[in-house]
Amino acid sequence: MQEIDRNRVRQLMADGAQIVEVLPKQEFTDSHLPGAIHVPLRRIDADARSQLDPSRPVVVYCWDSA
Repeated sequence: MQEIDRNRVRQLMADGAQIVEVLPKQEFTDSHLPGAIHVPLRRIDADARSQLDPSRPVVVYCWDSA
């Protein structure tokens, strides 16, 4: 895992990366990046394999306005 800046995220999104938001459902519903997939952090180990394409890069992010 590595930390990347927003320009790299934009580039990865343009290249077809999967963008995963890990906040709880209400926060995801209120505000998330366009095209983001919701996989709550507490469920990521259990749900990632069924929701993500292993052949594509994945960017996991957490937007918290607090």
